[in-house]
This record gives sequence, structure tokens and C-alpha cells, in this order.
Amino acid sequence: MATSTTYGARDHARAQEGAHAEAMPVVPAADWPRPPREAGPLVWAETVAGGNYTHRVLARGTELRLTDLRGDACAHLLLYAADRPWERLNVADTVKVQWNAYLGEGVLLLSDQGRVLASLVADTSGRHDALCGTSALVRNTERYGDGTPQSGSPAGRELFKLAAAKNGLAPRDLPPSLSFFQGVEVREDGALDFTGSTGPGGSVTLRTEQDVTVLLANVPHPADPRPDYVSTPLEVLAWRATATGPGDPLWDATPEGRRAFLNTAELLAARGLV
Repeated sequence: MATSTTYGARDHARAQEGAHAEAMPVVPAADWPRPPREAGPLVWAETVAGGNYTHRVLARGTELRLTDLRGDACAHLLLYAADRPWERLNVADTVKVQWNAYLGEGVLLLSDQGRVLASLVADTSGRHDALCGTSALVRNTERYGDGTPQSGSPAGRELFKLAAAKNGLAPRDLPPSLSFFQGVEVREDGALDFTGSTGPGGSVTLRTEQDVTVLLANVPHPADPRPDYVSTPLEVLAWRATATGPGDPLWDATPEGRRAFLNTAELLAARGLV
């Protein structure tokens, strides 16, 4: 089909309606062909290709499930309070306040205001990282020859810049991120061992405890020792659910977590949101 004229280009574009690529969002999300049986109405359904990114604003009480489809995805995550982007994921406080450097079921993702942005309510992978952040342009250029977003080996931070810009955020708004599905362990001498993936099908489910802006970059972990840029598709599904409240075991699991939930509830109550 000729595309050298406006009419030809229009006809070519319209002919693509209904076509599906391996990695793309499904709109509406309810048309996703394989909805989780336990899920409520889907509000986000997407497959993110390796070396790509996505973003979305999610309401409080949404459950977000990330799945490593082939065993070589690495989901780098940033979270922001949706209408207050100066309140954002603080990886250092997430680790420090909970006395735990390793991510897994029951961990709370905390903001720099001592509030809960999201809680990790399910995990079948166990290979995650809260220490290394994502990859950078200079490092990817050294390792793979290029790290720009348009290259075959984009760096995570460069993709985060694009996702941030689409949400009114600038590079200075990008704090250290968390990584799911590719892990590291700390040795007794303080060095880091890359533990890699548990294989295809691992998933994590996050529950949003405030309205949040989610930024995701699916790129190799910076500590991945393989010489090639290896990054496979990431499945992203989100559905309506209920935020954590008093009486939920997660609310009272630790004194530190309870205080973070109380801090969050106080803000929401003051704003008339609960």
C-alpha cells in the first residue's frame, strides 16, 4: 500500500486497526484475552517489550501484577503520589525503616514522607533488588556501545526520562528505583552477587495505597554480567481492588509498617479521601 500521499498514508494507518503486536497495550483493558481469575475489572493490560517502558496513573486500591514471561525481564519501578509528585518512592527509607534490604511479599514501598505508596502483596519470584537502581547512559554505552532510547540497548534512566516527561516530571525528579525479577545478594564482605532470575512466569503483585503515578522500564539489571543486552517481555496487568485497612494482617505486621499506614490514613482523612 503506497504511503507517499496523505490519502495513502491514512489508508495504510487505518488498515492496521485490530492488528496485534507481541508487545503492546490492550485498549480497553477488559479485552485482555487472559484475565487473572482472581482479578476484578482490568484497568491496565499491556506487554512491555525488552528495552522499552510504560507508565500509568493508578487509583488507590488498585492491584498491579508484573509477570516475567520468559525469564529475562527486569522491571525497574518508580512511584509518585499522583497529584503530589514531590512525594515519591524512597528506596533508602523503604529498606531502612523496615530493617530489610530484600524485597518480597509483605514489604511496603515507602515515600520520603513516611507514607505507604504501595504494598507488595504477592511474590512468586523472590529475585529482586533495592540496592543497585537501574542502568545509566554512560554505563550502557561502555558495555553495549550505546544507551540512548532509540538504540538496541537503551539505559533504564534514559527510558525513565521519557516516561517522566509524559507525566510532567523532569530528570531531576528521578530518584533511585527498585528492580523486580533480577536480584542481588550482599556478601559478608559487602560485595554484591548477581542472582539473576528464577525463570519464566515469576510474578509480583503490588497494591496501591494512594493514587500513584507508576513508571516502569524493562531493561537488563546493571549488575547482569552477560555481555549481551538480554531483556524479554514483561506483562503488566492492573485491576480494581481495595486498599489495605485496619484489620488486614499487613497493617499490623510490624510496628514500623503500622506507623506508615497510619501516616497514610491521616493524610487521606485530612483530604477527605477516606
